[in-house]
Amino acid sequence: MAAPSTFLNAVNYRRSIYQLNNTSPISDARILEIVNTIIQDVPSSFNSQSTRLVVLLHGEHIRFWNIVLECLKAIVPDSAFPKTEKRIAGFRNSYGTILFYEDADIVEDLQAKYELYAERFPQWSEHTSGMHQYALWVALEAEGLGANIQHYNPLADQQASTNWDIPQNWQLKAQLVFGGYGGAARDSLSPKEQQPVEARLFVHGLRPDGTNLVKSES
Repeated sequence: MAAPSTFLNAVNYRRSIYQLNNTSPISDARILEIVNTIIQDVPSSFNSQSTRLVVLLHGEHIRFWNIVLECLKAIVPDSAFPKTEKRIAGFRNSYGTILFYEDADIVEDLQAKYELYAERFPQWSEHTSGMHQYALWVALEAEGLGANIQHYNPLADQQASTNWDIPQNWQLKAQLVFGGYGGAARDSLSPKEQQPVEARLFVHGLRPDGTNLVKSES
């Protein structure tokens, strides 16, 4: 199946793909172009621009998942570790990882500047991160890359900060793992399980014939 060419097709096309390999249908330069576009154009609450991204490719990507594995080894029971190791190997054997951070200093500055909304800014920061995560996920899927979102934080936060000189005020929120489709990774997916739209969407004010009222020009 070819990658989608329109936004709504890409939204529909996006799935959690775990059977990934370390190939890419697009160049590293194109991946970075997409990341640059997303970080510049995705909106944020109060125009905070609090999202920070770290792109890990090739050996740096592998290093991150080796760090995660070592952290898990210290807390996962021996009997369960082979399953955990296999899962992490699946992430490590893909093409790259994008780490999503939020700059806590920006959130705190906004809390001080707008005291009335102070308690809301941490939540709005999460919204900002979520928008960037989803936008990048859809954008990479549209280019023919499979992807999945992981949340191995704060497990590897400190070691990641040390390895890649990440400021301490950046808070890790998620990891987007991406790569080429392994085997029948997409063809073998089950159909999406959807709750009834009627239970999830309310519409008020729609005209009976579904048309818009067009104001005629005088």
